Amino acid sequence: MKISAEYFPIIETPRLRLRKITAEDANSILVYLSDEDVMKYYGLLPFTSVDDALGEIAWYQSIQDHQTGMRWGITLKEEDVIIGSCGFHNGVAKHFRTEIGFELSKAYWGKGIAAEAIKAVVSYGFDHMNINRIEALIEPANQPSQKVVEKIGFIKEGLLRNYEYTNGKFDDLYIYSLLKRDIRTDSQSF
Repeated sequence: MKISAEYFPIIETPRLRLRKITAEDANSILVYLSDEDVMKYYGLLPFTSVDDALGEIAWYQSIQDHQTGMRWGITLKEEDVIIGSCGFHNGVAKHFRTEIGFELSKAYWGKGIAAEAIKAVVSYGFDHMNINRIEALIEPANQPSQKVVEKIGFIKEGLLRNYEYTNGKFDDLYIYSLLKRDIRTDSQSF
């Protein structure tokens, strides 16, 4: 898995521009990461301050610096306001695998934006980052996220019982995967 600590690619889709998230985006991030519905399956409590958002942005930078991930901010092409994020984390270069995570402001749910962003990030990962396997770990109750990754072609492999401890409880997670050989990442992909 190839990640540069310095270079951050911009990805464009028909409706979206995916770009690096910076400290200037903290207020935009706070808007949706303070929403209980958005944070329900995020593994963190809803944010309450700009400092919480700045901490999240620092984490995005740290995974890039350590070359274990890369997180893009999702913006509509006609606006440069972050409405969500999507990207890789927990990458293991020697095994050519990573996990994908994503969230989106509730105002944009149900419009295909998450799927459009995920497809673009997955294609970039397979085409430019030497990734072979992308995993998605999703709580069983989070059916909308399951539907999104299944629509893209991820395969549910099983249930990881009590896999993580977040917000004072153990959570089961479904593990999904998508392999490079499962899709074509050229103009005919997905």
